[in-house]
Amino acid sequence: MKKVTILLVVLIVGTVLFAAGAKEVAKSDGKPTIRLITDATGIDDKSFNAAAWRGIVDFYGETVANTPSRGRLYDVVTSQTQDEYIPNLRNAAEEGYDLIMVTGFTFADALGEIAPQYPDQKFTIVDVDWVGHPNVMEFIYSEEQGSYLVGLAAALQAQEDGIANPRFGFIGGVPGSTITKFEMGYVQGIRAIFPNAQIIDYYANDWGKPELAKAQAKNWYDMGVYAIFSAAGGTGNGTIAQAKEYRAQGRNVWAIGVDSDQYEDGIYSGDKSAVLTSMLKRVENSSLHVLNAVADGTFVGGVVQMGMADDGVGYSTANPELSKSVIAQVEAAKADVIAGKVKLYKTYKDALAAGAAPAGLAALDD
Repeated sequence: MKKVTILLVVLIVGTVLFAAGAKEVAKSDGKPTIRLITDATGIDDKSFNAAAWRGIVDFYGETVANTPSRGRLYDVVTSQTQDEYIPNLRNAAEEGYDLIMVTGFTFADALGEIAPQYPDQKFTIVDVDWVGHPNVMEFIYSEEQGSYLVGLAAALQAQEDGIANPRFGFIGGVPGSTITKFEMGYVQGIRAIFPNAQIIDYYANDWGKPELAKAQAKNWYDMGVYAIFSAAGGTGNGTIAQAKEYRAQGRNVWAIGVDSDQYEDGIYSGDKSAVLTSMLKRVENSSLHVLNAVADGTFVGGVVQMGMADDGVGYSTANPELSKSVIAQVEAAKADVIAGKVKLYKTYKDALAAGAAPAGLAALDD
């Protein structure tokens, strides 16, 4: 019995020393440690979470395809339901990560509860500016700016295709003020070219159901909609899937990607992609920003605004079928937005009052 007890003590002490040693290795690398906590769509959503993860691995000099420091300097936990948000945040705080990152406004309430319980723990959240604790760095984006550019690109491409009265669609995930900024920017970009363009929208009320977007996209394309912009996380992949099917059949329809460049996700033959362009919400730059702040000791709680001027948002020119003339015009518009020459409305209420958006949309400002 004594031998067994001694063995157990040795094992416990060894485990503690190993854990302490692992933490010390992380510190000796001169890099902070981070845990990313995502919603159920995970880092394979090819969108928002994927961008956050890409920025994290880039900070450590690694790539998404090669992550030797995963599990030592950084890792990720996927929350299958919102009920797991608080336990996952608490577990990460108890495990002693230098930084804990969450993605999306659905985490706001959980983080607002946990952050004050661990005042010495650094947290960061993207897409939120109302948590308001001194240990939380919050990132928000000028989504309306990048979305304006892709709306403009789609409308200009339709114009070059000789379509007299093109119709456009928007598919959102869960309605709210953030997704409304995507929709309002997109609408204003389209209407800069076609002031009376018909624009229809649909909200799936879910970030991870591509089948819903695919069914809606099929319906709209069959009705003559030219391009559909989806700001719906993994749900929006259904729009791309349907656009791929139809373009492979020779139909002139387009999907517009979001957050990450989704050009490759739309490839259906050679370099031909059903994704005309993507609104780039460079969440990876937020990951880099906050990790650098932790590393150099400048981390401060508060709100950080990421706009076009600081490379927080943009658009993709990866698709060779996106006309060079269109790109030139969009670049000129981009310069005008940065210079403040173009006024963009972030809320449906303001856009509607200014006549910049049609009535009857499902966008919500709250």
